[in-house]
Amino acid sequence: MAVKIKICGIKDYEDARLCVDEGVDALGFIFYTKSPRFILAKEAKKIIGKLPCFINKVGVFVDEPLAKVRQTASFLGLDTLQFHGSESASYCRSYRDSFKVIKSFFPKREKDLSLFSRYKVDGVLLDIPFKDKKKMPKATLDFRLIKKISSQVDYLILSGGLSCSNVGSLIGRLKPYAVDVARGVERFPGKKDRALVREFIKEVRRTHA
Repeated sequence: MAVKIKICGIKDYEDARLCVDEGVDALGFIFYTKSPRFILAKEAKKIIGKLPCFINKVGVFVDEPLAKVRQTASFLGLDTLQFHGSESASYCRSYRDSFKVIKSFFPKREKDLSLFSRYKVDGVLLDIPFKDKKKMPKATLDFRLIKKISSQVDYLILSGGLSCSNVGSLIGRLKPYAVDVARGVERFPGKKDRALVREFIKEVRRTHA
């Protein structure tokens, strides 16, 4: 099965269309006000309304009230909800009646591995905490921990520090279900670079082939 590709932090239709034309599977819209890639729901609505039918629309939320997430997701017609904060297993599970659910984790220690068994979600995403990304722009995930996690998770999504130069080798070693990138294909936060988007997708497809 081909590795799925999600490009996150979409802020305008030009970037959305670029990613779609290059062959991505999913687009991520971030509804977290502290993110440099934050987008208002009304602006996301304009973009989503122009997308083709088979592109998965993912909303990224951080510790939002249940009702607010449902309201935003319904307003936008989202397919998947990605929770990027300290959301509990029961919180995530409550949405699975209407949406696919991804839970993000930020593993740093061996004891973090016990978290995954508590969550019954459709995808587990591994990322680097936002504060660490700000301090160390080139930070990457701990390969040793990822390797252990990959054996416990059915649908593993790699994120955090992915780029054109490392995504191929990580896919080759870890065989994830999907990869999720934002800053690795940007000119600056929130603005995608056509050449980097194209090269990133090319690397993912080449590795799988």
